[in-house]
Amino acid sequence: MMRLFKIIGSVLLGFVLLIVVVLGYIKWGMAPEHPEAKNEATLDLQREKVGENHFRIGNNWLRKNQYGIWEEYVEGDPFTRGVILGKLNKEMLYTQEKAFVDQIHQLIPNDNYLSFLALFTRVFNRNLEENFPEENKLEIYGESFSAPHEFDYISPAYDRMLNYHAAHDIGHALQNFALVGCTSFSAWDGKSSDSSLIIGRNFDFSLGDKFGEDKIVLFCKPEDGHRFAMVTWAGFMGCVSGMNEKGLTVTLNAAKSDFPNASATPIAILAREILQYAGTIDEAFAIAKKRKTFVCETLMIGSAADHRTALIEKSITKTVLVQSDTNFILCANHYQSDSFRTDKNNIENIATSASMYRFIRLQELMQQHEQLDYTHVAEILRDQKGQQEKNIGMGNEKALNQLLSHHAVIFQPEQLRMWVTANPYQLGAFVCYDLRKIFEEAPAKRNNDEIYEQTLNIAPDSFLYSGNWKNYNRFKAIKKEIRRAVLQEKPLPQEQNLTANFIATNPEFWETYYWLAEYEQMRGRKSNAVALLKTALTKEVNDRHEVEKMEKQLQQWSRP
Repeated sequence: MMRLFKIIGSVLLGFVLLIVVVLGYIKWGMAPEHPEAKNEATLDLQREKVGENHFRIGNNWLRKNQYGIWEEYVEGDPFTRGVILGKLNKEMLYTQEKAFVDQIHQLIPNDNYLSFLALFTRVFNRNLEENFPEENKLEIYGESFSAPHEFDYISPAYDRMLNYHAAHDIGHALQNFALVGCTSFSAWDGKSSDSSLIIGRNFDFSLGDKFGEDKIVLFCKPEDGHRFAMVTWAGFMGCVSGMNEKGLTVTLNAAKSDFPNASATPIAILAREILQYAGTIDEAFAIAKKRKTFVCETLMIGSAADHRTALIEKSITKTVLVQSDTNFILCANHYQSDSFRTDKNNIENIATSASMYRFIRLQELMQQHEQLDYTHVAEILRDQKGQQEKNIGMGNEKALNQLLSHHAVIFQPEQLRMWVTANPYQLGAFVCYDLRKIFEEAPAKRNNDEIYEQTLNIAPDSFLYSGNWKNYNRFKAIKKEIRRAVLQEKPLPQEQNLTANFIATNPEFWETYYWLAEYEQMRGRKSNAVALLKTALTKEVNDRHEVEKMEKQLQQWSRP
């Protein structure tokens, strides 16, 4: 018997050691190799503080303008650019990563599952660096020297910064998280007030309000390719909204995806490659075709050279160019080409999500304007109504303005102008930048000269000064308290007037009644919960999946 116990013990010990070795290999053995940097002397560069929220290193600079937008200029080879961006953005690298990690903890509060997901991500992304252009790896490697050490428990800085560039793609594929529901559109010729090309886009990406506080408009003069400007955040080298010196613009709109079977090029890295190296729609399409990506996405490409805008619909298996036969083009979060007409994911996406609803609303708004100028584009991007002017509540995913946007952008490619919104969301001022001037003068603008075009700025949305804005902020605060109470199964200390007070903040939004129903059910007040859930179902609900979930809950809660 003792011998049997020893054998069993030896087997168990061997099994434990094997697990330790495998986990060790996953954590350290699968770490990506650092790219070879030939000018590590760049690491000795020192940041100079010019003034409050204003820094520079040689010709490179970072400063916050009066609207709260960070403006940044960088030049040089890829590694040098990365090192300089890291040094200029050092404090923001910490705040952005903390906001990202905190949001992941909210989405996945279970530490054990989070640890498993981290290991899964490491295994899945074991060849991720092979799908990055060498230039982007050098940029990320250079910036990683300034990354905060507080998060080294996740993985070393370069490793996790690479993976952060694929976070959208993996989350999108794993659960189709409702983090992105962007809308974009473009007009030219007779649909544009001056016949030139004009483009508007909302980047409805949400990792919490903290994440969007420090948006950066980055102006870059690379050694190779075109000079470009893009809206970004510290630590992110990909592109989600940008325009280059040739008047070519790139914006992203997510679509429904299957889960990929291997790591590939993150979609924002592909968009960045197009931004830096393409000057026409055909050149952008050629770059898009040569890269395999994680997920399904539409890239809206505006081109001054072509005097039009087109869509590149890209899935895991195919890449399709969509041209308009009119003088405008619209985009939400579903595919429009014949190539995807029978695609099961696209069919389901159109039938169940908010994408088609927003697309139809966008058509209505375009019809309200015979011709578009940049102020009309701003009005459309800020629209909170549902179809046929219906009040669908503040923060509804079916609205173009969902009150969660990281930024909104307007482009005039032929004039090389772009407008970027100040916080909050797309409600703050649209700040205008003339890229032709900036690219010519940027190295000399490292002092205190303003670089935006004050006379072309668009005023903040009047909604910011309304009682509804105050109500919406109150709604968000109470909703957060209710969700926490439901999760912890603890009553709120002051629940006597909770229902009336909460409904008053956002009476036409379905979530108002849904969360009250969840709270009442948690408190054991079934009849109240059922009544509130029935009311929620009379409102304009985000998507079919939410409706089905509530209908199932209603059946369960209605049982005696």
